[in-house]
Amino acid sequence: MQFAPSRSNFPGGGRCGAARETWPVMSDALTGAAVKEIPPKAVDLSAWYTAACLKAELVSYSPVRGCVVLRPYGFGLWEKLQQHLDARFKATGHENAYFPLFIPESLLVREAEHVEGFAPEVAWVTQGGSEKLTERLAVRPTSEAIIGVMYAQWIESYRDLPILINQWANVVRWEKATRPFLRTMEFLWQEGHTAHATAVEAREETLKILELYRDFAENVAAVPVYAGRKSAGERFPGAVETYAIEALMPDGKALQSGTSHDLGQNFAKAYDIKFVDADRAIKHAYTTSWGVSWRMLGGLIMTHGDDRGLRIPPKMAPIEAVLIPIVRSNDDRAVDACRQLAERLTDAGFRVRADLRDAQPGWKYSEWDIRGVPVRIEIGPRDLDGETAVLARRDRTKGDADQRRTVALAQIPVVLRELLEDIQRSLFAQAKAFLEKHTVTTTKRDEFLELCRTRAGMVDIAWCERPECEASVKETTSATTRVLHHLDDSSAVCTACGEPAKTRAYFAQSY
Repeated sequence: MQFAPSRSNFPGGGRCGAARETWPVMSDALTGAAVKEIPPKAVDLSAWYTAACLKAELVSYSPVRGCVVLRPYGFGLWEKLQQHLDARFKATGHENAYFPLFIPESLLVREAEHVEGFAPEVAWVTQGGSEKLTERLAVRPTSEAIIGVMYAQWIESYRDLPILINQWANVVRWEKATRPFLRTMEFLWQEGHTAHATAVEAREETLKILELYRDFAENVAAVPVYAGRKSAGERFPGAVETYAIEALMPDGKALQSGTSHDLGQNFAKAYDIKFVDADRAIKHAYTTSWGVSWRMLGGLIMTHGDDRGLRIPPKMAPIEAVLIPIVRSNDDRAVDACRQLAERLTDAGFRVRADLRDAQPGWKYSEWDIRGVPVRIEIGPRDLDGETAVLARRDRTKGDADQRRTVALAQIPVVLRELLEDIQRSLFAQAKAFLEKHTVTTTKRDEFLELCRTRAGMVDIAWCERPECEASVKETTSATTRVLHHLDDSSAVCTACGEPAKTRAYFAQSY
């Protein structure tokens, strides 16, 4: 159980195309003081998003350009993501470890394609204290290099395989255009790295993690996604194949929300990861890497939020329900009632907070609406006389018939659990309906290009899978393939260029 702090107010995964929005630089923006109200979401998603993140106290801007301070409520969201994913990783046999933040340049450059892909984003350390370094140290942009070197030391025999390791870590990429959660110079993520004896095992691992990510996105974050293979142009540097989950944001842009890479033997050869197989032959291992960063939180915020602020799916909510007493003159019974009910609900396994601050109930309603807490429980003198409370659900609009309901105090634990489950389903259903409505299939080239230009959503076409075709579409419309999926018609031609089609692809502009 958590009690609200005693204060008068609340102030305030992948590698994708760069976001265009930049950070505010004024000093008042750095503290969040510039955010007075949350603007309408439909008018300017970018302004709404930034205001919602600051006003809900998820983040504050730091004095370091492109970096944010993750505040307790924002870190609470990250902790829920960690808990759900970590449980899934361990259930599939993975273990957590930790590897150094600094990577010697000589290690990073061993895998040439990998370095070429990351070179513009790498931050380098050239001096420690007063000592000039004889070799530059990269500040971790990703960990394939350092982990590959360690796996080469640990693996000798086929009996040492598979190695299934994940780490929760911070990463630095020297971005120019940044935005909270979606793209920052330093960010939090998890990165899994595995080594296997055969190509078949490595591919099975890659697809297993892809499905794990899809399950988390849809069944926990309530964000519907398309899962599939990336094109050659969108593939992770050094990978044999990259798979991803892609969500669609309200502005028609896609958000790459998690990636899983089959690295084949490329990294094993670069970092000399060998083993003696059962047939006594010396072979290179097959490796994979995969990751989800806090950009998943950005996708959750944009997908579910409304003009009042955040709407957090219950499974991801740091606080599932907030209890607010309504105090009348000479009658403060509701304060004790909220405290006692909060203790009951905590004992029943709910994450709740009793807001006992000296402030008007209406003001508290607004503050917790901004934070997106799924359920508000209101208790006043009249409610106590009838041994009831009012439960208000955040996923509904004020005035909706089922937005508020009166519940007997004794029944609240049962009703609250059912209500949270229904809110989880409701938020996913709303997001799923949006994705389906904004997935457009076409066989007409001009229509396809116009749909891409205008961010109509996920544009589904038969595609030739040629890099030059994708490059042409990108130059013309700024859209690229997001994921590829099954082609049923073997006689189909590419909608974009007219060449024979090999697959189907979702095209969209992206973050």
